[in-house]
Amino acid sequence: MATLDKDLCVGCGLCPQACPDVFEMQDDGKAGIIAGSNAGAACVQDAADQCPVGAIES
Repeated sequence: MATLDKDLCVGCGLCPQACPDVFEMQDDGKAGIIAGSNAGAACVQDAADQCPVGAIES
């Protein structure tokens, strides 16, 4: 299951590019996890690996 620390998120947009079925950019300019998404998707680890601030844990 993916977790996202919005306090660490800088809104770079890499996670929705890596895993668009789980992550989206929200109105506050930061990423969010899409409600009802498969937060255990294989691409979550890719998003976590690409996050420059370590805001994602899979």
